[in-house]
Amino acid sequence: MTEETLLEAEEKMEKAVAVAKEDFSTIRTGRPTPATFNKITVDYYGARTPINQLASFSVPEPRMVVISPFDVNARTEIINAIRNSDLGVNPSDDGQVIRVVFPDLSEERRKEYVKVARTKAEDSKVSIRNVRRRAKDSFEKAVKAGDLGEDEAHRAQAELDELSQKYVAAIDELLKHKESDLLEV
Repeated sequence: MTEETLLEAEEKMEKAVAVAKEDFSTIRTGRPTPATFNKITVDYYGARTPINQLASFSVPEPRMVVISPFDVNARTEIINAIRNSDLGVNPSDDGQVIRVVFPDLSEERRKEYVKVARTKAEDSKVSIRNVRRRAKDSFEKAVKAGDLGEDEAHRAQAELDELSQKYVAAIDELLKHKESDLLEV
């Protein structure tokens, strides 16, 4: 019983770290990447669809992303979605591809992105703590029900604490790298 609970908790903690990585990839550093557009969705024939499923991306220059829609009819929706997003860019359309030129990041904008990254990291840490709390509660319920001895529950909680510390440290490391990328000029 304790092994399944610990494995389930570890899986959920790994997912929290994966979500943090994905969230960090959408925060723009000096050079834009296709991952910058991952969270932007388009109303495509009545369904909210991520842009990365509607087009291919290339980065021909350090500050430019070229988007080639698979369906030419979706161009205007893609442009509107990018324009209305929090990227702060104005895409241009030449009839075939969409060009998105990113301005250089100002010091103020970089600091805003660091704050966003810290918020996303804290959200992931809260998620890990919630997983830990739920697993700990299940151990305590098992002890009260007599299904688990107190010593075994104590060992399982110690292992759970180690797991949560390991994954919180992983998120801190990801945040440290993202902050250094953002503040690098």
